[in-house]
Amino acid sequence: MRRREFITSFASAAIAWTLAARAQQPERIRRIGVLIGIAETDPESQLRITAFRAALRALGWIEGRNIQIEYRWSGGDSKLAKASAKELVSLAPDVILCHSTPALEALRRETSTIPIVFTLVSDPVGGGFVASLAQPGGNITGFTTFDFSMGAKWVEILKELAPRVSRAALVFSPESAPFAAQYMRAGEGVAASFGVKPFALAARDLAELERNVAAFAADPNGGLIILPDAFTAIHRVPIIELAARHRVPAIYPFRYFSALGGLVSYGIDPIEVFGRSASYVDRILKGAKPGDLPVQLPIRFELVINLKTARRLGLEVPPALLTRADEVMT
Repeated sequence: MRRREFITSFASAAIAWTLAARAQQPERIRRIGVLIGIAETDPESQLRITAFRAALRALGWIEGRNIQIEYRWSGGDSKLAKASAKELVSLAPDVILCHSTPALEALRRETSTIPIVFTLVSDPVGGGFVASLAQPGGNITGFTTFDFSMGAKWVEILKELAPRVSRAALVFSPESAPFAAQYMRAGEGVAASFGVKPFALAARDLAELERNVAAFAADPNGGLIILPDAFTAIHRVPIIELAARHRVPAIYPFRYFSALGGLVSYGIDPIEVFGRSASYVDRILKGAKPGDLPVQLPIRFELVINLKTARRLGLEVPPALLTRADEVMT
């Protein structure tokens, strides 16, 4: 064999061997942290995580092959949220998915460099998490829960469904919903036109909530507006039971409240939002900076009415409202 042919043959074999060796090497494993504001045992947690993982798979991110996901759940406990945030940051993940305002606040205190994608946070600008919705800046971006004008919409729907309501109390925890005043102002803007006087009904624990609801329900023609926060999500069953016990019509922010017996809900689908959040995680893993990714607003709202609960409260649902409903539970 001539020298030139030998060199060419050797070089070709070397290139083929190198390519084959690279093909056999495993993909680089990227690490994703996840901090959820409700409990791991909560069925909603598992549904949301399932949606997130499915969306990641559709984008080519497979657990055990090219990603590893570290999960933490705070269960509405601020101390646990802080501890979990510290644990996740110590693992130095490539990106963190975060759910709820308290969880995001805990993470912000731990890192200003690891990219964070939040979900179901009502006031990212007012909370100081991002500079603006269009240009977040820094290491945080994500998906908001509601525009504060939703406060007015909840008053409108509650009044349409329960015309006798003349007093409406916003139910929330001051710890997990520091943004409650924004919804209150939006509700006050239309409440007078509907003949409704708004109240703030804050509670830091279930015992305080029970006392406050009982005191509010002692006067007639009251209604409840349940704000979207970790506290109301975690205590959704006792909140629905309280409304039923005191025969107070209530409107809720998510469908799962209506599925458990809540009168009516109007809001986004959290499971859908978790699925959407995978697109931002994907872009960040591919090199995008969170500060360059605009905060995403809700794109779809669903109205769900529980007719069985309406009948128990002696309410006749207007045909126009039934027509507008995305789902009617019987």
